Amino acid sequence: MNRAARIALIVSAALASLGFLALAVWQVQRLSWKEDLIARVERQVHAEPVAPPAVSAWASVGKPDEYRRLRLQGRFEPRATLVQATTELGGGYWVIAPLRLDDGGAILVNRGFVPSEQRAPETHAAPAGPVEIVGLLRLSEPGGGPLRHNEPAQGRWYSRDVAGIAAQAGVAGPVAPFFVDESADPAQPQRWPRPGLTVLRFANNHAVYAATWLALAAMAAAAVGYLVREERRRTQP
Repeated sequence: MNRAARIALIVSAALASLGFLALAVWQVQRLSWKEDLIARVERQVHAEPVAPPAVSAWASVGKPDEYRRLRLQGRFEPRATLVQATTELGGGYWVIAPLRLDDGGAILVNRGFVPSEQRAPETHAAPAGPVEIVGLLRLSEPGGGPLRHNEPAQGRWYSRDVAGIAAQAGVAGPVAPFFVDESADPAQPQRWPRPGLTVLRFANNHAVYAATWLALAAMAAAAVGYLVREERRRTQP
């Protein structure tokens, strides 16, 4: 290997070490973000339910509000949209129905999961008359699922896209830009649609990833040191 190639190898190893170090720092930042998320969700899902945000505050609802427990009062409109889902109960659909609030606004409610054999409307009809439900505020999921785009014209939904579902179902406004996952009802543990299946477990492997990148950065730095010493030895008279 000539000197130019050796110098190029040293530079490449140094850049690799810096790159691995940057990735380690990024994972440490991700660790802090994930720990904050887990703490916030734990705090909010165990808090007392509160009234939904007023219509005037809907535009400001964002990440800090996700998983907040809400208490909703209103009437379900006689229409529902099925969104493909995979849960601990297997494959099937989320049943999304608009709840018309007492103040005239509407919030899409994920009433729960039904298996594929129960997709017929009569198997998951919403209760008639006034209802009160408790659930978790969730942010809209526009676009679709991985490698699958929502197809409203064909009635194929792979994500809970609030604006798209409301428009396709003809829900009169104002419609909240978020939806609510209905919580499980202890009095009806086996009802369909089955609520209470919101995933609240978040993988947190960022500390392991950070340690891995730091180890690789140290190895690359050690290689740089070795190569530099060898290059000096070769160039000594």
